[in-house]
Amino acid sequence: MKKRMLGLLLCGVMAFSMLAAGCSSNTTTEQTADPTTTEGEAETSTQGGLKIAIVSSPSGVDDGSFNQDNYEGILSFIESHPDATVTPVKEESGDTAAAVQAVADIVADYDVIVCCGFQFAGIGTIAQDNPNVDFILVDSNPTDAEGNEMEAENIYAMTFAEQESGFYAGVAAALETKTNKVAVVNGIAYPSNVNYQYGFESGVNYANANFGTTAAIVEMPSYAGTDVTGANVGGNYVGTFADEATGKVVGNALIDAGCDILFVAAGGSGNGVFTAAKEATDVKVIGCDVDQYDDGVNGDSNIILTSVLKIMGKNVEKQLNAVVDGTFAGKNELLGADTDSTGYVKEEGRNQLSAETITKLDEVYELVKNGTIVPASNFNGILPEDLGKAA
Repeated sequence: MKKRMLGLLLCGVMAFSMLAAGCSSNTTTEQTADPTTTEGEAETSTQGGLKIAIVSSPSGVDDGSFNQDNYEGILSFIESHPDATVTPVKEESGDTAAAVQAVADIVADYDVIVCCGFQFAGIGTIAQDNPNVDFILVDSNPTDAEGNEMEAENIYAMTFAEQESGFYAGVAAALETKTNKVAVVNGIAYPSNVNYQYGFESGVNYANANFGTTAAIVEMPSYAGTDVTGANVGGNYVGTFADEATGKVVGNALIDAGCDILFVAAGGSGNGVFTAAKEATDVKVIGCDVDQYDDGVNGDSNIILTSVLKIMGKNVEKQLNAVVDGTFAGKNELLGADTDSTGYVKEEGRNQLSAETITKLDEVYELVKNGTIVPASNFNGILPEDLGKAA
């Protein structure tokens, strides 16, 4: 990456609209580093630091999960670089073409753009046309105008082995269920979400084969997902990451079917599943992407069994530091347990797992980390049922 000279720029105060083109190249629209700030609330700035935009799905940067973890990585960077600024941009539709257009609208106004989600894969051409802007792409590798996967020297693309974290969720669910019925709820069948689903199913099957559990995975055909190749992947998909009402409907249907543990990987839609669990009796939820224990508070109890993790924010912060020190390099990188980028919450007071379950999770974590266990994912050629054979 070429180092930039970031001079002091005087910014005019102007509202930002997702339906309009971005600001002109000699002005910036900056927001306070507060995830509750409404997009469009701009403020005047005379700062000369890195100008960062984070473009997210309709659930925004305060979704308590995927988007927020990436945003908090930026905020952590700003703590040590207080002259830097960040502007959250919410793409309202979730449509892939609209997501790419949202980036194109603002590309002239920022030094770094963080793009959160598979729907932003098509930024490859934008990056090639704007070599002085650096891009951090989370959950996808970039593609060119023809949809072919590519690499660019100004795009660091991080994808995660979500199937690993999903696997830990499946093992935990199988070990902790009392009804012997468990399920996973997802948002859209993007590869990352299918990875979580297949990983979860792999974990349940592995526990049944190796730990003596007898958990059944519940799927509702009416909510089956269709992946990016058009294949039916089953599961329980809300169809969006920003529909709490439908999330609650799906959650209630699974609870009515006897599920007492739900793994939720559905972004803002997952909040509806949380509500369904809170209104039910003896139902637990496994959180996703980040530690969601605080979101599980339900009066004097908590519905969170544990949360499974992919370490996004720290990796975003790492790349922003690389931009500043001139070592930023474009590449497509898969992150997993071998780089401590997947995991689960076992800290005291942040989970409700039994000691025996934690011991078994620690055991399988090491086997995943060293490659002995390879959970199924959307495109790795392994099926969840393949993990149903005793090791």
